[in-house]
Amino acid sequence: MIPAHNIYIHVPFCMSKCNYCAFFSRACPTPDWDTYANEIISEIKQWEKILGKINVPTVFFGGGTPSLMPVNIFDKIMSQLHSCFTIQNKCEITLESNPGTINENKLDDFLRIGVNRISVGVQSLRNEVLQFLGRQHSVNDAIKLIDACMQRGISVSADFIYGIPGDTTNTVAVLCKQINSMGLRHCSMYELTIEPNTPFGKMNLDMPTNDEMADMYTTIGQTLNLPRYEVSNYAVHGAECRHNQNIWDGAPYIGLGRGAAGRILIDDQWYEQMGNNELFKKIDNNTRATERIITGLRQVRGVQIDDMTRRVINTDFVKQNPELLRITSDNRIAATERGMLVLDDLIMNLIR
Repeated sequence: MIPAHNIYIHVPFCMSKCNYCAFFSRACPTPDWDTYANEIISEIKQWEKILGKINVPTVFFGGGTPSLMPVNIFDKIMSQLHSCFTIQNKCEITLESNPGTINENKLDDFLRIGVNRISVGVQSLRNEVLQFLGRQHSVNDAIKLIDACMQRGISVSADFIYGIPGDTTNTVAVLCKQINSMGLRHCSMYELTIEPNTPFGKMNLDMPTNDEMADMYTTIGQTLNLPRYEVSNYAVHGAECRHNQNIWDGAPYIGLGRGAAGRILIDDQWYEQMGNNELFKKIDNNTRATERIITGLRQVRGVQIDDMTRRVINTDFVKQNPELLRITSDNRIAATERGMLVLDDLIMNLIR
C-alpha cells in the first residue's frame, strides 16, 4: 500500500523580483495562468496514475507569489486534487501571500475554496527596510492583511528577515516586541543570506559577522513570545506548520510545477523527484536517512531514531557531546540550544 503523500505546488510568478531572492521565480505581472493551470493539472493526473488515490494530509502553495493567482485558477487546481486524491478532512492547505496582491474579497474566495492557512511575506516592519529589500508593499499593507486573516479566524503566519546590514541585537529585539504586539501564533524569522546571481550578491554589502548573527538568533529566542520549534520557525503549541513538520520528519511528498521538489515513496523505495517531470530517480535508504537527519535536526524536537536513521548516525559522537545533543523520551536525537548555534558542523559530525 502506498502511504499518504503531502503536496507542494510551486507558483513561480511575482510582481517583481526581490533583491535577496534566489528561488525559482520570475517577475511577470500578467502570467499565462491557463497554461500554468493545465501544466499542474497534467502533473496531478500523472501522479494519480502512478500512486493511485492516495491520502493527502497537507497541500502547500509556495512561490513566487501564489496569492497573485486568479481565484478561478486556484479553484481548478484544487478541484483536480480532490478528483484524483483523497484530501483529508483536516487537510492543512497553505497559501503563501504577499501584501498588496490580495484584498479581502479575494481572501474570502480563497478560504471558500479550501485555504485554511495563510503565510504572509512581511519581511520587515520598517518601510525603509522593505524598500532596501526590494519589496513592493508597505508595513501598513502587511498589517492590514494579517488583521484580515485574524478576523476570519484562520491560521496565519508571517515571515520576517533579520541580519540586514545595520541590524543589531537591539533592532532585532525591537522587531520581536512588535511581533509580540501583533498577536501572531506563528512566525518565521530568516537570517538574510547573500546568494550569488541576486542583486544583493552583486553588491558589496557590509553584513553582520557570524558572531553578531548568532547573537541576534539568541536575542530572538529570548525576546519573542512564541517558542522556537525549528531553527527559523516559532509557534504556540498546535499552531505549527504541519506541512513543514511532515517534510522535516521525512514524510513523502510530491512537488508539482517548475522549481518544485519532492520525495516519493513506492513499495519501500524512495525517489527524488522534481516538478514538470524534470527528475524522477531512485535514491538509496542511506541517502534518504541523511536527508532526514539534516532536516530533522533543524527541529527542536529533533530527528526520529529508527532503523533507517540508526544506520547513518554516529552514536559515539552523540555520547561524547551531551552539551550539543540529547536523546529525548520519545526516541529522538535533538540539538541542545548550544548545538543549534553550530548545527551545520554538528550534522557533519553526526552522520557517519
